[in-house]
Amino acid sequence: MIRIAVVDDHASSRQLLCEYLAKFRAEYDQQLIVEEFADGSDLVGHYTPNFDIIFLDVQMENLDGLAAARLVREVDPAVIIIFVTNMVQFAVKGYQVNALNYLVKPVSYFAFSQEMLRAVQRIEQTRDDFVVVPVAGELVKINLAKVVYIESVKHRLEIHTLDGKLSMVGTLREMAEQLEHRGFVRINSFLLANLRHVLAYGNQSAIMSQGTQLPVSRSRKKELATALAAYSGRARVL
Repeated sequence: MIRIAVVDDHASSRQLLCEYLAKFRAEYDQQLIVEEFADGSDLVGHYTPNFDIIFLDVQMENLDGLAAARLVREVDPAVIIIFVTNMVQFAVKGYQVNALNYLVKPVSYFAFSQEMLRAVQRIEQTRDDFVVVPVAGELVKINLAKVVYIESVKHRLEIHTLDGKLSMVGTLREMAEQLEHRGFVRINSFLLANLRHVLAYGNQSAIMSQGTQLPVSRSRKKELATALAAYSGRARVL
């Protein structure tokens, strides 16, 4: 199931993209849930990181697409953003918010379907990354894309995800070894952070998805900066 937001202040433009999505759904046998927004302010007003893809018009009356994307990125570093615009000169600014790409109006179905295929491929690559852990006597499969950070508390690990918190017996060292080369980094002696969810970092802290602030030890600061640069380079320095 892929959740998609279509954001455009022109009803005809939203309708066209929704028709394209229906055609794509039929051609590629994809399960899609589509929600429409008539302005960037409608999208960000009560935004939660539940969407997989956002098609975002650049020019809108109340809150334009670039401003909306910046606000979305403050709480959701993982969602795929595809700008839709009739002004190619603004498209390059999309890279400031880690946009996947842009579509130029009038949008053809071929161009649209190619971007959808790229987006779906990225989503599937992310969703295939799971870890199985013992929780309350059962083996639980956890989507690593939803794990924000892992905390060591006494002899247990608290796994903080976008959907809530899970607790298991284990050590942070063992978990760090299991998640090596999978987008996680130690930021102090008791925290393991998911690079996907690091929005910003400074001398002593990292800001994670949903606004959580985590302490970064002095000895781990360089390691975090290096890991972020290698991962995406999108987190800003405080």
